[in-house]
Amino acid sequence: MSPGEVAWRVWEQALRQAWSRRQVRPGRVDGLAAIAAPSRPGEERRFASVLPPDAASGVPAEASAAIVAAANRIMNGEWEMLGVLRMDMKEPDWFLDQATGRRSAPNAYAFGIDHRDEATVGNIKCVWELSRLQHLTLLATAWYLTRDDTYAVRVDAQLRAWWRDNPFLSGVNWTSGIEVGLRLMNWAWIRRLLDEWPDVASLFEGNDLALHQLRWHQQYLAAFESRGSSANNHLIAEAAGLLAASCAFPWFAESDRWRRRSRSLLEKSLRDNTFPSGINRELASDYHGFVFELGVFAAVEASAAGAPVSDDCQRLLCGMADCMAALVDTRLRPPRQGDSDEGRVVLLDAPEHNRWPALLSLAAALFGPLDWWPQVRPDAGSVLAVALTGGERAVAGRPAARPSRFADAGIAIIRTSPSSSPEIWCRCDGGPHGFLSIAAHAHADALSVEVRCDGVDILADPGTYCYHGEPEWRSYFRSTLGHNTVQLGGRDQSQQSGPFMWARQARTRQIPFSGPETAWTAEHDGYALLNPAARHRRSVRLDQAGRTLEITDVIDPGDGHDLRMALHLGPDVTAGLAGDVATLSWAAADGGGSARLELPGVLDWSLHRGETDPILGWYSAGLGERVPAVTLLGYGRCTPGAVLMTRLSFTGSEISLDSADSPKAVSLGAPGARCGKAPENDPEAR
Repeated sequence: MSPGEVAWRVWEQALRQAWSRRQVRPGRVDGLAAIAAPSRPGEERRFASVLPPDAASGVPAEASAAIVAAANRIMNGEWEMLGVLRMDMKEPDWFLDQATGRRSAPNAYAFGIDHRDEATVGNIKCVWELSRLQHLTLLATAWYLTRDDTYAVRVDAQLRAWWRDNPFLSGVNWTSGIEVGLRLMNWAWIRRLLDEWPDVASLFEGNDLALHQLRWHQQYLAAFESRGSSANNHLIAEAAGLLAASCAFPWFAESDRWRRRSRSLLEKSLRDNTFPSGINRELASDYHGFVFELGVFAAVEASAAGAPVSDDCQRLLCGMADCMAALVDTRLRPPRQGDSDEGRVVLLDAPEHNRWPALLSLAAALFGPLDWWPQVRPDAGSVLAVALTGGERAVAGRPAARPSRFADAGIAIIRTSPSSSPEIWCRCDGGPHGFLSIAAHAHADALSVEVRCDGVDILADPGTYCYHGEPEWRSYFRSTLGHNTVQLGGRDQSQQSGPFMWARQARTRQIPFSGPETAWTAEHDGYALLNPAARHRRSVRLDQAGRTLEITDVIDPGDGHDLRMALHLGPDVTAGLAGDVATLSWAAADGGGSARLELPGVLDWSLHRGETDPILGWYSAGLGERVPAVTLLGYGRCTPGAVLMTRLSFTGSEISLDSADSPKAVSLGAPGARCGKAPENDPEAR
């Protein structure tokens, strides 16, 4: 951190201590005087940014049915959050982490709580996720589509319960600005969706406690602003929440000031967090979608209130959407680069693991799809957002063809032509380690590749799995060995110094060339501190006609260091290993496929699956979830001039594994001796 940031953090801590006098404890909220005066003397409070009368009719029947089905699960008391099935949704405990069974103290001063201490609060992500109250937005959507009052009554009861149980600065749900901002954005949509429900005014503008909570939330965001090394998606969520609330609920003396400040801050932070190409600078695909959704929903609220964001901001958001359309594979799956916590902003549709189809639908409705975009279906979110803003907004200067290279972000997408099916899709990572000094959501994945066939993970990025509470798992899923790249000297390319910090970051550069779009080369200096220093260079080439992907690795100078190369297979892939050749097969809706993987013969190869000592052979589809998957691990020593060649050939269905459905297909092999084989007494050989 810079000296300026250190000074600011000291000042912020002093402010937090001073604000302890402002804490309102549970049980002391009844009888609070109304503090939400109209914005102008004599003006009555009202909610003005409502949906047009016929907006519900535009929601597709399929989307509507999925919303009602999801809402009925909530009404029955069950809901899945971050891999945990909660069964208490009829009367949720806002402080209970059901994953660990731990419950934090509701009356504790928020800024006195260490929310990263699992012994105190449990898994904080699971607690915060519930108090985003997005399940209530979904229930409000169900009421809007069906006019079944049981949904509205449940929303009313739970909102009042949350407001009562979580007064200002009491409890763990006040410890993060992101959570404060997201709640405000969902409250705006809940109020909008329930506008024609007879009791909605008594729930919001006629409810002193609701007015207190709206003002408390906005005061919090106005006072505590993420800065310096934390000015990433945290700052954007804070600014977006304050802008949305000050536009939707302009009932306070500070509303105009809050709106002007937050709009300016949102636009600046979006610029700071986005490469000129349109890629989010955190270089974590999930956060690209999250930041886009934050910006879009804040812009929608501003437009509905007659205070739209600038044309430059609209172009930036549209550019982010075009990047998303260019990055996805044939099944609309994004890359799995960096951290992922499946963060959503406003939940108007039944939730899906893959949020990007919904985000692309939203973008298509607001900005219009380009000819090269994948086809996306409208849903409730896209229909209602465009209804609120009044229609699609044309943005000039968009790409005429689908881009495949994002040089400033170091991302290259290599894929077969649309006429070649099934699609081979490959992401190559040759960009910066992450964003800002701590690069909070980065992984030590320089030069890693991700390969899919018809949307099925073949060489997979294993994912994230956890943020808090399980440090050994957090470390593994961020490690170099946890990605499809090369590890030297038993160390990561970038040095971890905490669950969201890096002490040293590898520098990566792409090597320019004038060849086809199906080839790529880059290198990084993450092993410059080894003795002797070493540099890793990787080239990837796709032979479209032969449906073969070649990966070439060179270590320079390559003298004596232990070397391990990991290739992680997707959870649907079955593997058999014989020496330095692996045969792969997988099932899919179209019958599946197969491939031949020729591995560098100078390494000693072994096959691993679901191991814990050490951790190896795992895949995480989402936060809180992990399943065993095959990892192929090659071990040897660097030798001068050695070239490591990996060749992945997609063979269709002609390869038949004798034991593809048996445990032997994924059991540990006993590879024969190879040039460069590890000594038997070397602990690195395990």
